[in-house]
Amino acid sequence: MSGRRASRRAALRRIAAGLLGVLAGVVLAWAGGLVWFAALVADAAPDLDTRTDAIVVLTGGSERVTTGLVLLEARLADRLFISGVHRGVEVHDLLRQSHVALPEVETVIELGYAADDTVGNAAETAAFMAKARLGSLRLVTAGYHMPRSLLEFRRALPHATIIPHPVFPDAVKSRQWWRWPGTAALFATEYSKYLAAIARHWLLPRTQSP
Repeated sequence: MSGRRASRRAALRRIAAGLLGVLAGVVLAWAGGLVWFAALVADAAPDLDTRTDAIVVLTGGSERVTTGLVLLEARLADRLFISGVHRGVEVHDLLRQSHVALPEVETVIELGYAADDTVGNAAETAAFMAKARLGSLRLVTAGYHMPRSLLEFRRALPHATIIPHPVFPDAVKSRQWWRWPGTAALFATEYSKYLAAIARHWLLPRTQSP
């Protein structure tokens, strides 16, 4: 009897050791991926030459809208679409908040109010692009948000040309991010969301673009 108990305990120890090994492997893989993700974000540089049919800004920071307006003024596109805008906010409100005095551009700016997450941004933009019959866009969002945004946008707009234009807020320390707890936590969260988006795309069938 005691021999059987000892054998069971030994088997349980082996199982526990195996599970701990798997867990340690997962953690190490996740940490290595996080380092890769952070380097990808830090090294990204916007293409300032390619012209597109539209500039698309995902809300989430005043720098994004200001950047979109500057790109519009530079004639890198003829239209600006801002996705994920709060109900009740109008174009002149965004111009005022961004401290940009370009009243003549109001006629080429369109706001989207339906999206409340990145998947919604992509779907809302796909509808805008289809309605206007546009084939290319410059995507403006925060650098740390760009990998996941590109994933969702390429899924929603598989035939469109998408030029990433990352924005780097001063509060986000992309270089030496591990020294800044706030940035490290932000990157870890965004990287985990990126992995979740990849997993979801594997599990779910591709939706047809409009």
